[in-house]
Amino acid sequence: MRALVLGAEENSFGLSTYAGDKTEFAAVHDELQTLPFLGSRRLVIVENADPFVTNFRPLLEKYAGQPAATGVLALEVKTWPSNTRLAKLVPSDGTIVCKAPAAYKLSDWCVQWAAARHGKQLAAPAARLLVDLVGAEMGQLDQELLKLAIYVGTAKRISEEDVDKLVGSSRAENMWKIFDAIGAGQSGEALRILDRLFDQGEEPLRILGAFSAQLRRLAQVARLHEQGQPLPAAMNEAGVLPFAQKSTEQQLRHLGRGRVDQLYNWLVETDLGLKGSSQLPPRTLLERLVIRLAQNA
Repeated sequence: MRALVLGAEENSFGLSTYAGDKTEFAAVHDELQTLPFLGSRRLVIVENADPFVTNFRPLLEKYAGQPAATGVLALEVKTWPSNTRLAKLVPSDGTIVCKAPAAYKLSDWCVQWAAARHGKQLAAPAARLLVDLVGAEMGQLDQELLKLAIYVGTAKRISEEDVDKLVGSSRAENMWKIFDAIGAGQSGEALRILDRLFDQGEEPLRILGAFSAQLRRLAQVARLHEQGQPLPAAMNEAGVLPFAQKSTEQQLRHLGRGRVDQLYNWLVETDLGLKGSSQLPPRTLLERLVIRLAQNA
């Protein structure tokens, strides 16, 4: 927006920023009416502008009818109901909606962003693994994609192995240890590793993201196997890396058909619980999931 309004040079003298919960309309209005210095236009941004809009709605409606000739007002708001008089006074192309894509579309977004921002081809399995490991935080995904682009250097493609090595690292190693303990029916050991992750400051949703990657893979292998594919072929199609196939087979045998059929339900239940639908602490929710998986049938 700065480049669009102030030009390629982004003249700093033409930019002013105000806090919406502390600013008076008069100060913003005076800034908009002041002739720009060393430029043709002035950009005034009101951040966190919801209280500003509430407090000065009549004045803003009047201003929208007769805006400044050289000043551009930008209001950063969390809500902008289209049925209000103020919203109707603003031209439709003056309302810019900034909304993150739905969680199930984030891996596609990562593929597109890697190509547009870094000129790298991000493999689809790598994108899914990245979202599983990082979670649905677009800022963190952007940072991890930057690190991956630097990590692969001149290579044009970011693979699943690259994501596993750079992003997964110790977290992936601990996840494998947890699932090895689950496959062996060692509830206590799995819980001890989970406690260690919490002690290291891991976020519950990120832990669940890493769990989800493996549990969904187990469910996919089981489904392909039930459809008639030999187990090695099913694991290859589901993206199980060669070194992990023996432990994956052990986990499937330990879980059995009944629990494998419940994996998606348990994941959804835990995910919703971590996001507020349960009164249980996040640690308890993840411990419950681990016990469900690790206890002997």
